[in-house]
Amino acid sequence: MKVTLITGASSGIGEAFARRLASKKHNLVLVARNEKKLAALCDELMLEHEIMAHYVAIDLIDYQADLRLFKETENHGMEVEWLINNAGIGSMGDFADLDLEGELEMIGLNVMSLVALTHRYIQRMRANKSGTIINVSSTASFQPLPYMSTYAATKAFVSSFSEAIAEENRELGIRVLNLCPGSTETNFHAAAGIKEPVRIKGSQTSEQVVTAALDGLAAGRTAKISGISNWVIAKAATFAPNWMVTRAVASQLRPAAMKKALENSGTEKEKKTMSKGAGGSGS
Repeated sequence: MKVTLITGASSGIGEAFARRLASKKHNLVLVARNEKKLAALCDELMLEHEIMAHYVAIDLIDYQADLRLFKETENHGMEVEWLINNAGIGSMGDFADLDLEGELEMIGLNVMSLVALTHRYIQRMRANKSGTIINVSSTASFQPLPYMSTYAATKAFVSSFSEAIAEENRELGIRVLNLCPGSTETNFHAAAGIKEPVRIKGSQTSEQVVTAALDGLAAGRTAKISGISNWVIAKAATFAPNWMVTRAVASQLRPAAMKKALENSGTEKEKKTMSKGAGGSGS
């Protein structure tokens, strides 16, 4: 059975892809950590669109999660004709103050998992001389971003990787699209611990991002920036020297990063005070 596999499918852009493609009669394999949401979404889409929808509740950061997911689809006789690598996480703050484990997990999910899944499923696509891969990057990939340094670097990798393999597979019947959304109305900022994200005019919905992606595929594009405002900002950043871009971005993000650092510091002090009180060890 031919299927479309979508990671990060329980909300945001991933869920929007699932709903749109289900309406186009794609059979789906939905992947995320939240089993309850995945199960409910699969039931809804199967009932509404009369398709097959299978879910795999898995944390793609876990060791060999990509291999377990690949074996799951192989064991069920599923041929992944479309692969949408949407799962990703972010962080914000002074790099020196961020949790190292969290930064490494971000690299693992945004980069390593995406590369692993692409490599595993592209083999079958090449054999069939047919397939579609959409890797969800970001307009953050076009420039270094102080206070979101690791996140922007992971997305720079995704964009470079995606456009390179798009050319490698151009004559083999496989479409690869590097999708670059900008500010999008999802739970991304909350998940990244960003309480006051920088908003720009032209923030899009997840549904608009999906429309841009499908339009890009239909036009034979290998890269698609979603939204005209995002396109202008991304292109402008490529012409300006990096030192100018990083200073401009830092001036916007530094206050929020400093506020977050102070809040975290206050939280740690509260924890220490509570710990001291609970222990009854006051002098």
